[in-house]
Amino acid sequence: MKEKEIAIAAAKTAGDVIMKYYRSKYEITDKSPNNPVTEADLAANYHIQETIMGAFPQDGWLSEESKDSPDRIGKDRVWVIDPIDGTLEFIEGLSQFAVSIALVENSRPIVGVLNNPATEELFVAVEGEGAYLNGERLRCLPTTKTEQATILASRTEHQRGQLRAFENRVGKLKYIGSVAYKLGRLAAGSAHGYLTVQPKNEWDICAGDLVVREAGGVFWSRGGKPIQYNQPDPKQRAGMFAGRADLVGDLISLYEEVPNM
Repeated sequence: MKEKEIAIAAAKTAGDVIMKYYRSKYEITDKSPNNPVTEADLAANYHIQETIMGAFPQDGWLSEESKDSPDRIGKDRVWVIDPIDGTLEFIEGLSQFAVSIALVENSRPIVGVLNNPATEELFVAVEGEGAYLNGERLRCLPTTKTEQATILASRTEHQRGQLRAFENRVGKLKYIGSVAYKLGRLAAGSAHGYLTVQPKNEWDICAGDLVVREAGGVFWSRGGKPIQYNQPDPKQRAGMFAGRADLVGDLISLYEEVPNM
């Protein structure tokens, strides 16, 4: 499949670019409070766009580091990109970030690639063809009771105290950076589930959504429904969950019981 091969090539090229900056000196600016962008983000975005749009010039484009264009809404296919998901972790020198590249067709991701160049992990999924990590087939862990489950969650949400209500209601909360990387690791069996209580943008979750689904899990909003992509506003409202369907249903119920969520 040409789209998969181009996405992999773009993700690998971006990873090589990113590693030239990793744990070295580079310029950092703030797009908004606690929302930094680095030279590495912008350089990776440039190379991804050159690779993908050079191959598929008629497709739409949505990236965290590009000005949004409303013409993508009318297109059947759109590429959804985060050149570095986990920029805060990248800046801290932590290996918890990923290049995230997805192709959306009629509101659903059909190709998803995540590349963590610092850990040399390449996650690849195509709708109906399974999910793979460095060529090995992935399967989400079997479902388990919520009180015994290990759940991947946000370092930032933990630091803000937003996850305290869950700490004694699940088996273990495991805090790592980058939504995209967490979803890849979930598909690889590092935990039973994933939750976030903050809004997320499409580029944070799109590729990881497909990786999880092709590994036998689901990625649902708090309404218990899959996310629809290529929306006019790419920000999805708070409350998203991933893992095996039974566990995700339990996590959504738990979320709804927590005050002020």
